Amino acid sequence: MSTAPPPPRASGPPRAPGPPRTRGHRSRRAARAAVGSVAVLAVLTACAGPPRGAADGTDPSFALSAGTPRPKGEIDSFTWAVYAEPPTLDYTVAFDYPQNTILSNVCESLMRWTPGLTLEPGLARRASNPDPKTWVYDLRSGVRFHDGRTMTADDVVFSLGRQRDPKNAAAWAQNFENVDSVTRTGPLQVTVRLKKPDSQFPQYMATAAGVVASRAGVREAGADYGTSGSLACTGPFTLGSWQKGQSLELRRFDGYWGTRAKAGRVVFRFLTDASSRTNALLSGEADGGYLIPTESYERLRNSGVGTLRFGEGLSTVNLGITDMKGPLGDVRVRRALSLALDRPGFVRAGLGGAGSPTSSLTSRAAWAGASPEVRGAAFAGLPPTTRDIAKAKALVKEAGASGSSLTVATSSIGQDVSLLATAVQAAGSEIGLDIKLKSVAPNAFTALFTDPEARVGIDAFPLTYYDSITDPLDLLTNFRTGAYLNLGGYSDKRYDALVEQATGVYDKDRRLRVESELQRHAATQLPWIPVAEWPTALFLNKRITGAPTTISYMYYPWAADVGAADTSGAGGGSSTRGAGGAGGADRGSAP
Repeated sequence: MSTAPPPPRASGPPRAPGPPRTRGHRSRRAARAAVGSVAVLAVLTACAGPPRGAADGTDPSFALSAGTPRPKGEIDSFTWAVYAEPPTLDYTVAFDYPQNTILSNVCESLMRWTPGLTLEPGLARRASNPDPKTWVYDLRSGVRFHDGRTMTADDVVFSLGRQRDPKNAAAWAQNFENVDSVTRTGPLQVTVRLKKPDSQFPQYMATAAGVVASRAGVREAGADYGTSGSLACTGPFTLGSWQKGQSLELRRFDGYWGTRAKAGRVVFRFLTDASSRTNALLSGEADGGYLIPTESYERLRNSGVGTLRFGEGLSTVNLGITDMKGPLGDVRVRRALSLALDRPGFVRAGLGGAGSPTSSLTSRAAWAGASPEVRGAAFAGLPPTTRDIAKAKALVKEAGASGSSLTVATSSIGQDVSLLATAVQAAGSEIGLDIKLKSVAPNAFTALFTDPEARVGIDAFPLTYYDSITDPLDLLTNFRTGAYLNLGGYSDKRYDALVEQATGVYDKDRRLRVESELQRHAATQLPWIPVAEWPTALFLNKRITGAPTTISYMYYPWAADVGAADTSGAGGGSSTRGAGGAGGADRGSAP
């Protein structure tokens, strides 16, 4: 979930059913036939990672970068710009950009999402699946927490238990809905038993859902956990000073089990104003940042003080439908609005030219693990992205909706929100719909995702969604009946059955075949109206290099890879790092 910069997914902990992964800010069936101990990488890893190329397919200035040059040496510190201050760094409620951008460098999960958006071992050196309803995690030995204690299976059981405890209102609780038990089956072994096969659960163990923290450390912190003191995790950095409203510091953890971080210290500056973030990047007050304001792309690109790069974001910009009882409850009206939208114009103005018009709710890179046949089926026959005003007018008239009034929420949170809302209003005016815009303050925009009361009187609002795993089902499951982000209450029994079926299939190609059917259903029924794919934007000044360009930074310890770009006093080459998990392989491979 996102905007430009995305709004926080939520201002407070959402209820159990799972996090919105959107800016501004997850049913199962069918068993695998084969039984036996199978390493998770053989079952789940994406074959080659996301496809590469220009973000919009044509303009080379927005070409997707596989990574950034490898650092020439270590650096004392660097400063990073983020658009908001996290309300907490408790991993159970880490479901938005600011929290995870920081937390990914402090807390680690059982598995790891690499810069190439594939899966590899994390704190678990091996994951095996002896039967369709069992996952066994064998842990690394000698891993130290920041509080000095050594990780054991008891810490894993405790950490996953916090996600499952209804009292915690964990943002990731939905990903544990099929978990029957989590038990210690050895000093360094944890066994998860499922109620039914679940292909998504092992993938989410590479996100904040799979974070492991010290049981003793969390208990000692009590109610203050996540807001002050140690996070009692295992990552390459520890939590340092936190100046509320201003900045947060991370310090290198010299007891880290993996590759030593190249920076001794990282300072995150909270800059809520887009122009302030841009100016900080231009002046050197901040050395880098993700989620670059779209209106600043050209200014930063031409500044000469650093490099603006784009990477795979697994993100789509959409119009989220929030009221299926009003005019948009008629699929003909939703189709008409989709046909009238000027997608290329929005990409140019709202996304700064970095993106591509789409009629798919899922990104193409999410299908990287599919066979050419399955990938082709997922995108074949989707509605066109070109406008057809005459057909759109006819659909509105056929639905008896001519002159109907709609309200679309907008916000100054970013151009991806404000200019999409304007584009929707303009499209409606051309086809006989009276669309009014309701401005929502940036700090209240998140409530549209988390609070049904905040959506009263709102028919739709701009919504940017990012996948937390490289699987289209991450997004497509949102339209099953009762799902957390099923904002408009869409319901279709056939769709629900397909979600259940896909979730229960471990074999990737078989699962993606089912998901391609879900994709086509969503594209015709439009529970959300897809508008554009949007890459990740990264700016680094000339002091630093090494950060991954992809959305992996949400769960991968990216800051540990950042070091000095200057050649003075440091050796080494300048080969690109980040495309295939090269930067993470040092830390992720089994000992």
